[in-house]
Amino acid sequence: MFVGSIFIATNLSVQNVIARTNITTRNDIAGTNQSGAATTAATSNNTLTSNATSIEKLNVVTSVSPITNIVKNVGGEKITLTGLIPEGVNSHTFELVPSDVVKVNDADLVIIDGLGLEVNVKDVVDQTQNTNPDLQILKLGDNSITPDQYVFDFSFPEEAGDPNPHLWLNVLYAMKFANLTRDKLVEMDSTNEDYYTENTNRYIAKLEQLDEGIMKAVQTVPEENRKLLTFHDSWAYFAPRYGMVVIGAIQPSDFGQPTPREVANLIDQIKAENVPVIFGSEVFPTEVVDQIANEANVRMVGTLSDDDLPGDPGDSQNSYVGMMLENMKNMLVPLGGNVIALSNIDPADTFSSG
Repeated sequence: MFVGSIFIATNLSVQNVIARTNITTRNDIAGTNQSGAATTAATSNNTLTSNATSIEKLNVVTSVSPITNIVKNVGGEKITLTGLIPEGVNSHTFELVPSDVVKVNDADLVIIDGLGLEVNVKDVVDQTQNTNPDLQILKLGDNSITPDQYVFDFSFPEEAGDPNPHLWLNVLYAMKFANLTRDKLVEMDSTNEDYYTENTNRYIAKLEQLDEGIMKAVQTVPEENRKLLTFHDSWAYFAPRYGMVVIGAIQPSDFGQPTPREVANLIDQIKAENVPVIFGSEVFPTEVVDQIANEANVRMVGTLSDDDLPGDPGDSQNSYVGMMLENMKNMLVPLGGNVIALSNIDPADTFSSG
């Protein structure tokens, strides 16, 4: 086990981004993502549109895809929704580009996880509120747990200041996120209170089914195998809820690569704990995970996801529920369990067409 200093700095200052941003209408937005590729597709995939133009909708901007999808299931067709962080991008090191700043400037409401996850987004909101005090922000994580409930661990050591932010992998917190979103939308758009409330009730019912199904599925894993060693430490709130234990994480808190000594220590730990499988991630590199798995003589599964939704936009499985179902299949089956208890859960979104 090892700790380090958490990565908070960005190579692109908020002030410089804002200074370079030409504030135009939404129709003038054209930007690039971190790799320089056009973000038109990513933006359109995360944006809800409607033919109705007679009623102005709340313009809501969100951060990571699971939060975007949770908000989508609450706000449905009564909001215009844009997710900032494209699928498959590391949310911890994501940097806003000028077009992202425009999206925040044009928003009525920005919804993020908080807990230090989206520092750049929060900084842009703070700057924007100096000239647009009507812009509101909802930090779901900060409003879901109190400081005494913070988890500090392998990738998020206490001395670095910010706790592990991955609350949504515990389905109970996803329910809390939905309720907080409903309350905020109702506060800002009381005309559609019944719509938001009905959407939330419908969605919570599915999340309750998901939570119960995960509980039952984990019980099919032999007790001695209910241990998680992952590349990135995303499962700190999931594990205690569902009866598993996180025994370590490969990635240091600076989001770099582990040192040879850290790798050696992890290999020793895996052998001592008799862990059958270690887990990588679709977003993070797997070379070091492969090395550890080979030297420890265990299986490596590289498909766990904490914020990358499965399938393509428009697919029924391209949802928070779909991500959790896929994760359980990729986690529990290699550990010796099964996901029969989850087989009847439809991953599709539940919001009403209005």
